[in-house]
Amino acid sequence: MATRFESLPDRRTIVDRRTVADLLAAIPPANTSRMRAASVAILRGVLDRGRAEMAARLALHPSRGREVAAGYAYLTDQMLRLIADFTVTCLYPNPNPSSGERLTLIAVGGYGRGEMALHSDIDIAFLTPSKQTGWGEQIIESMLYTLWDLGLKVGHSSRSLDDMIRMAREDLTIRTALLEARYVWGDNVVYEEAARRFDREIRDGSAAARAFVTDKLAERNTRHVRMGDSRYVVEPNIKEGKGGLRDLHTLFWIGKFAYRVSELPDLVGKGLLTREELRRFQRAENFLWAVRCHLHILSNRPEDRLTFDVQREVAARMRYADRPGRSGVERFMQHYFLTAKQVGDLTAVFLAHLDETFAGRGRRFGMPSIRLRRRIDGFTLDRGRLALPKPDHFLADPVRLIELFALADRHGLEIHPLAMRQAGRDFRLIDNAVRADPRANALFLDILTSPRDPETVLRWMNEAGILGRFVPDFGRVVAQMQFDMYHHYTVDEHSLRAIGLLSRIEKGALDVDHPIATELFARLVSRRVLYVAVFLHDIAKGRRGDHSILGAAVAEKLCPRFGLTAAETQTVSWLVRHHLLMSATAFKRDLSDFKTILDFAGVVQSPERLRLLLMLTIVDIRAVGPGVWNSWKRQLLSDLYEAGEEVLRLGHKQKGRGERIEAKQAQLRAELGWDDATFDAYARRLPEAYWVAEPADVVARNAALVESADAAQLPLSIVATADPERGATLVTVYAGDHPGLFYRIAGAVHLAGGNIIDARIHTTRDGMALDNLLVQDPFGQPFDEPSRLDRLSAGIADALANRNRLADRLAAKPMARTRAEAFEIEPQVIVDNKASNRYTVVEVNARDRPALLNALAHAFFQSKVTIHSAHIATYGERAVDVFYLTDLVGDKLIAPARLRTMERLLLAAAEGEGSLAAVA
Repeated sequence: MATRFESLPDRRTIVDRRTVADLLAAIPPANTSRMRAASVAILRGVLDRGRAEMAARLALHPSRGREVAAGYAYLTDQMLRLIADFTVTCLYPNPNPSSGERLTLIAVGGYGRGEMALHSDIDIAFLTPSKQTGWGEQIIESMLYTLWDLGLKVGHSSRSLDDMIRMAREDLTIRTALLEARYVWGDNVVYEEAARRFDREIRDGSAAARAFVTDKLAERNTRHVRMGDSRYVVEPNIKEGKGGLRDLHTLFWIGKFAYRVSELPDLVGKGLLTREELRRFQRAENFLWAVRCHLHILSNRPEDRLTFDVQREVAARMRYADRPGRSGVERFMQHYFLTAKQVGDLTAVFLAHLDETFAGRGRRFGMPSIRLRRRIDGFTLDRGRLALPKPDHFLADPVRLIELFALADRHGLEIHPLAMRQAGRDFRLIDNAVRADPRANALFLDILTSPRDPETVLRWMNEAGILGRFVPDFGRVVAQMQFDMYHHYTVDEHSLRAIGLLSRIEKGALDVDHPIATELFARLVSRRVLYVAVFLHDIAKGRRGDHSILGAAVAEKLCPRFGLTAAETQTVSWLVRHHLLMSATAFKRDLSDFKTILDFAGVVQSPERLRLLLMLTIVDIRAVGPGVWNSWKRQLLSDLYEAGEEVLRLGHKQKGRGERIEAKQAQLRAELGWDDATFDAYARRLPEAYWVAEPADVVARNAALVESADAAQLPLSIVATADPERGATLVTVYAGDHPGLFYRIAGAVHLAGGNIIDARIHTTRDGMALDNLLVQDPFGQPFDEPSRLDRLSAGIADALANRNRLADRLAAKPMARTRAEAFEIEPQVIVDNKASNRYTVVEVNARDRPALLNALAHAFFQSKVTIHSAHIATYGERAVDVFYLTDLVGDKLIAPARLRTMERLLLAAAEGEGSLAAVA
């Protein structure tokens, strides 16, 4: 143990074992329960002081992760030795133990490695030469009770040496834990015998090593899939996630088992790592341990997930300061992701060595024999993978750094890890001359626009550091996160995923989700323009200013270098400049308002641009992360595309609009089978905006509801139906129109546990409200169980009839603490009287929270305005709600004083001022 922690400074300030041992020895003799309780009181103080010392060291030197992790393990060692000595000497003395009463205590797993965080489990094993004795059972039980009384989480086992060997053979987890076994206390002879038998009976032979390596790599792959299979998720698990501590541990376990190394630096002697790679390994391990130790202290629990609510605090503790255009937390998280990337690079090097060590001639590790040509364009083939003919291959011609990946794409080959390692070493050979080289740029454009698998090859380039070096603007966003709940990945990971999605759409692999985009792809004139635009659309993020405008300027600089024509460059720049236009229009504007479509078409200007923009928008949204895309967004984008395409085809005339209304009414007339007089009267009751806004299936449902309600002379009728196609529940309310109708509906939906994602509010010419709402549950899914649908409908009916004391129930419902509270969002109200010819458009940006829509709707009620439609969009922690309004007589809101009053009420509602009772 002394050698394990000999580099740990000032060990006695952590715990002075001799002084504590004297205190324990001075406990007056009594029954074992009282003596053990007295020892716990002493040890608890020792533990608290030791932990406080380590926390103080971390606060003083916030980046010394390995030192602090070793300090916690050293403290645990000393505590166990003290407990063991006290138990054997004072509680259950045995002056003449028999040969069977020998006992040794070993540390296993991470604790055995000598690394722990504040709340890490203490993994220990009690070993005996043979079957356990009564005295040994007393010792083990007493020690465990003491540890539990101290509040420690202990993973323990008690085995004979024969049991240890048998279970290690059967269980990979036990085999791995024992690989890290370290003597802590007890009979050293038993420990040494255990170590010899483990080496001889478990580790001996290449077959055992191959089996261990295979099992550990399979375990690693399973863990990666479980944790999201990406290093670049913005709330990473620093222990179990891809690129985390467990990946580093796996490398060392493999080296220790298969190559018989005992310490990390021994990996260099075995040729598994170079000295520089060892330093990178140690830096990565040190950083990850520092982050983990800070996490445990901040959360005061065994927390290994770097969630949004702690990222800012960890960044502050580790002294990451704000910089122009970049917050401290974003700089910290970029360091994390670059570290995770380093772990991935080291893993690739390790796998190459495993392949060389364990694969037979002409075979690859775990793969069948592959026979291919031995050379391709100056590169060699090593068991089916592109390799280098000599180490200085790139030095002779740096363009080969790009050519390596172009050949891999063209021939569908993998790249040998040692070639990747050399590319990673030589990437600095890419200078301005290489960037300006037409051959290099042509090769890169071939990769980017490949009809095969551009995402994978670009990802390889990014892992090797080649992509960011060849395109320095892209290098600025490598490992860059955005501190929000909307984006699930770093900027570079998001862009590469978008390229992959675009390729899948082109191949028809996503035709069910995107039938229009799949069909349109074959009609594209500017295919390579689209791929370049997707690659560049977020390239200016993290700079001061609008990333769309700045990105368009970057595109104008890069596209000619890549070999695009002036016309293609102009289109790419336009797409990057407007890549948010289509989603903003579809999700935040009323598509039934013809001026919305005219304004959108006026910016787009050409059908080809519209097709390109649709596909860029789809992959941009889908690449944000899982669960962000849904059928409702698909429906809105499809509606906007069709309306925009119609305007661009027919010109700025409303001929198409009128034809669409006539066609919809003719279809409904045929479905209903009403006589002409009845149908014509019904059609006249509803304004033109209704027939434009509502899809044919909703129009048919509304007509059936109105017919049955009017026939029964019902003052209120509500129907809630699950709508899987839209990924929501359609709630239709038919009632006498009156002020405050919408905010009461919004409050009732909130009480039922629902969220309104879209609302289209219509008033018939005879004074009835016909409102269609799309509602989702808190998980973004439709309400589909009959009982929940009934509860939703009943809740709305009670609220509108004022039967359920809506205000009191809203006030009584607790406001759940949400993850959005980790973000600072200043509420903003934007009033736009130019976006519509008929309505005043009001956009509210605020932190998302329960009942926000209810509060905003009440503010509109207080402002004495009529809501005609509401469009609810949520981007992680940020809610963007847009409302189309008029005054009570149907005119736009013009008076400045009235607009100021409404804005003040909306800001108060967005900030959550006042109680829900007051809001309701």
